[in-house]
Amino acid sequence: METIIILVFVFGYLGITLEHTLKIDKLIPALVMMAISWALVSLGIDSFSTWFDSANNGLVENFPGLAYEDKMHLMEETLLHHLGKTAEILVFLLGAMTIVEIIDYFDGFSTIKNFIKTKKKSKILWIFTILAFCLSAIIDNLTATIVLISILQKIVQDKGVRVWYAGLIIIAANAGGAFSPIGDVTTTMLWIGKKVTTGHLFGYLLLPSLICMVLPTLIASYLPAFKGNLENDEVEIGKPKSRFSGVMLYLGLGAIIFVPIFKMVTHLPPYVGMMLSLGIVAVFAEYFSSTKFTITNQEWGAEEEFAKHSPVHFSLSKIELPSILFFLGILMAVAALESLGILFGFASLLKEGVPMLGTEMHNGGVSDLVVILLGIGSAVIDNVPLVAASLGMFTEPMDHELWHFIAYAAGTGGSMLIIGSAAGVVAMGMEKIDFFWYLKKISWLALIGFLAGTAVFFYTRTLF
Repeated sequence: METIIILVFVFGYLGITLEHTLKIDKLIPALVMMAISWALVSLGIDSFSTWFDSANNGLVENFPGLAYEDKMHLMEETLLHHLGKTAEILVFLLGAMTIVEIIDYFDGFSTIKNFIKTKKKSKILWIFTILAFCLSAIIDNLTATIVLISILQKIVQDKGVRVWYAGLIIIAANAGGAFSPIGDVTTTMLWIGKKVTTGHLFGYLLLPSLICMVLPTLIASYLPAFKGNLENDEVEIGKPKSRFSGVMLYLGLGAIIFVPIFKMVTHLPPYVGMMLSLGIVAVFAEYFSSTKFTITNQEWGAEEEFAKHSPVHFSLSKIELPSILFFLGILMAVAALESLGILFGFASLLKEGVPMLGTEMHNGGVSDLVVILLGIGSAVIDNVPLVAASLGMFTEPMDHELWHFIAYAAGTGGSMLIIGSAAGVVAMGMEKIDFFWYLKKISWLALIGFLAGTAVFFYTRTLF
């Protein structure tokens, strides 16, 4: 039965990886894989030789000798445990996405356009990559990429030049998301899963992530694509659609930054702080919306008095629910493999048999090369299930260097292919970037940044 469950996971994984080829949204194979895996676990519960108790982080003693009713009860408790842990991540993401949509409702991100005062291509490159690095650490790399490419489309008229900017934005956004507990889904998973803390995450990864962004940007600034000035006569700034845009931008970003502080002070799960932040932002949004302002809503094709709509309700209707369902499916499917002890056994294999492939981490444990290969693999395979599997495989304590290296590798490795990260996929859709163009023009820059950041990480870990 274990073999069948593994095959279900493999085929589901292929469905996720080949999303664009099959023309099927990745949430579909993820949800099907989750449901079938747990159904098979339930049907074959009496035939399994091991059971991994995630709540106690260890294998259940004499599992085959337990009565059928006890096994079913243990399975139900394990399923509820994983659902609870997954729900923490999903509720956290729902809150963050809603705050971002509320900011966008008031056209808050238009305020960022005011930073663009030059027409020199290389300077604009640095402005956008620095903004991507900083913004992704606050509102996550996916949203930062969407915001900045939307602004880029108003500033750079030449699509041939714009795709170069988009490529470097992807690298910078992924690098910025790696060192922040709220900057990337995978880092958020490690943070909520109590594998990393905010302070150590910054300490371990800020400098490697910065190098991962700065070095490719520095090299790119000398390439012909970024020589000279923009051809358009003036940079289009445009007025914000709401007079509250600046206020809501800073309020929303501040509310999201407040979440890690709330966790450190109260020791409550991060989603509690995110719900508090959402509530505070929502109060101001509802109050500001009572002051009528009229904008041209392109989606509706007519002018809208947004005071007639609840900004919170409107923002909730705009969040990426397919992404939430995908995370639910993939995390719960990985949980099925973890519960059967499959991931635990695979982790033991990596620790005992694979270290010969590379240098041991200086505290022992998993080989550096294994984690580097995980990072490179995240360019081909979605990094969410890779990190989810890591959570189930390894039992190192909180803030062990392994977790920080995984956060860096999985967060930045995806930049090497345009399909390797959520930021890359959304940029590909917004700018119609060709896969092979990115492979030829941008991938080598991403690889240099990834390896340089890895080398810096090897140094920074000696300081802890």
